[in-house]
Amino acid sequence: MRYAAPMEARKTLLIVYHSLTNGTRQMAEAARAGAQADGSVEVRLLHASAAGPEDVLAADGYVFATPENLGAMSGQLKDFFDRSYYGALDRINGRPYASLICAGSDGENAARQIARIATGWRLKMVAEPLIVCTHAQTPEAILAPKQIGAEDLEQCRALGEALAGGLSIGVF
Repeated sequence: MRYAAPMEARKTLLIVYHSLTNGTRQMAEAARAGAQADGSVEVRLLHASAAGPEDVLAADGYVFATPENLGAMSGQLKDFFDRSYYGALDRINGRPYASLICAGSDGENAARQIARIATGWRLKMVAEPLIVCTHAQTPEAILAPKQIGAEDLEQCRALGEALAGGLSIGVF
């Protein structure tokens, strides 16, 4: 009888997003497509309202994706963090994360807010925040459906692929 080493559990990447005008959703979906490219990592894409602490605990890495609303992360992503923070605190230390921001201006404050929460969770940032600026500045432009360009979506795809690849080979 041949001995077979026990199979290591497949790694899971959790992508949590909120999107009102579909810009952030497109970015999150591109990251998911990249992460699924080689099939070695399970990828879960969840709207922020559907994700909770059990999803955070079950994942090995994370992508947090949000629009910039009034210079901050969206209220729904903040609500996800509010509902999940203490249930995952001290239980996910060292896991990798990245963030995607769909911004009308610079997106920096939304990125800082996510980074502060991730620091509290003791997560490891594995990529600089990927900020796509739509330059939407009027009420009409801000509320209009977004179409993210192919070049920006490719960057989101590449981020997902890199994060999944790192999880798959144990770099993170």
